[in-house]
Amino acid sequence: MESLFFATFGYLSGSILFGYWIPKVLKKVDICAVSKDGNPGTANAFLYAGAGCGILVLLCDLAKGFLPVFFAVHFFDPHSPLFPVILAAPVLGHAWPIFHRGKKGGKGIAVSFGVLLGLFPDVSFAFFLAFWYILFSIVWIIQPHCLRTAVTYIAWTINIGVSEKSRYMLPGILLIALIVIQKHMDSLRELEKGEGQIRFLFRRS
Repeated sequence: MESLFFATFGYLSGSILFGYWIPKVLKKVDICAVSKDGNPGTANAFLYAGAGCGILVLLCDLAKGFLPVFFAVHFFDPHSPLFPVILAAPVLGHAWPIFHRGKKGGKGIAVSFGVLLGLFPDVSFAFFLAFWYILFSIVWIIQPHCLRTAVTYIAWTINIGVSEKSRYMLPGILLIALIVIQKHMDSLRELEKGEGQIRFLFRRS
């Protein structure tokens, strides 16, 4: 019953689309309508509603991933075979929110960081994800964003899989990665059809 409670809590928390509601309430801007990809995420909140809304959306998206996992870690065994479902639940809710009938969901990047920070005091999982994102953003630059995200989450999953200390978290990490990559599939398919340009750049010091 505890696992069902925390998984439900996480999914419902994730289903609150702050990237949609905060710009709509504060700026009267429908992010899903005005943005190119219709994504109610942090990046579009910054772009179409300003820095104030963007920062607020970022903090709220981090929090809705952080809180369910943080409480679960302290009241439920993270080594349980059911914990991966709890870990992925906020990201799943963000991607396919029940409050919007499974539509208008975001791509899950900010909330997945929130989920990983919820494992505090162990922040290594969030650190590894940030490491790969930074690597592919400013050192070995992968463009466009959808491909960079897919490669980042794949590298991160492999990273966790080969770490003996962190391997118990692999099923949950894999679920999160699959959700995020699935939400980027439309953009990735456009690349496959030749509707975008793939670039790999190495930044020299």
